[in-house]
Amino acid sequence: MSSIRIPKLLKLKDYITLIGTTLGIIALICACLGLRELISLGFFLITITLGTDLIDGYIARKTNTVNEMGKQMDSLSDSLTFGIAPAILTFQAFKTGTLFDIVIIIGAMCFVFGAILRLARFNISKVPGYTGVPTPISALLLITYFYFNYFFAFGMGGNNYPFPLVTSYLIPIFMVFIAWFNITTYIRFGEKDRVIYVMFIIVAPLCPILGIIGILNPNFYISMVVSLFFLSSFILLLIVITRGFFLRVLKKEN
Repeated sequence: MSSIRIPKLLKLKDYITLIGTTLGIIALICACLGLRELISLGFFLITITLGTDLIDGYIARKTNTVNEMGKQMDSLSDSLTFGIAPAILTFQAFKTGTLFDIVIIIGAMCFVFGAILRLARFNISKVPGYTGVPTPISALLLITYFYFNYFFAFGMGGNNYPFPLVTSYLIPIFMVFIAWFNITTYIRFGEKDRVIYVMFIIVAPLCPILGIIGILNPNFYISMVVSLFFLSSFILLLIVITRGFFLRVLKKEN
């Protein structure tokens, strides 16, 4: 297969995957530039890749074009869009300009390692369902956490208003825990877990829609309502993940 030309190996689903990869690269560039407006754009692009990740899988199943090439491409793309890019965007968003930034860097590295290890294990796993939290969910946690702070700060004083300092102190803790969520065997979801699927379908599309509001200079009240939505989504996602832990415990007892 290594001698086959790349265009012949690629299917429609693979081009959708490459679109997601492209958005992930642009998000990384936004992170490198470091302006809060561009960081927000970067997170917005990551929310779009949540959609491309669902679409390429759906097309693969409907066209019966699931193959090893696609699996490898999907994992490599996910490591960028749901691991590396969100981690760097988060560091840029919450860095304090003090030595504490080293702690945030460590948290970001743990987040990336958790995503990569989770994807690698998924590629070789033969067990149905999901062991550990899928990387799109872990990326969605960072997205909702960022936008909660983004809209709160915007409502309080615009794009130059600082995020609450406590959120910068908490973010490395969250990233380490999310990394553990990725790789742990104590959290397990069924292959067609309705609760986590519905939660993802509701929150993921609303993220880019509400993210656009930030570009439109919302007033104080709109900013606070949107901020509250993202905070609620972040908390609900944590509850759903914790539910995965209890599902495993109950299954073992039965």
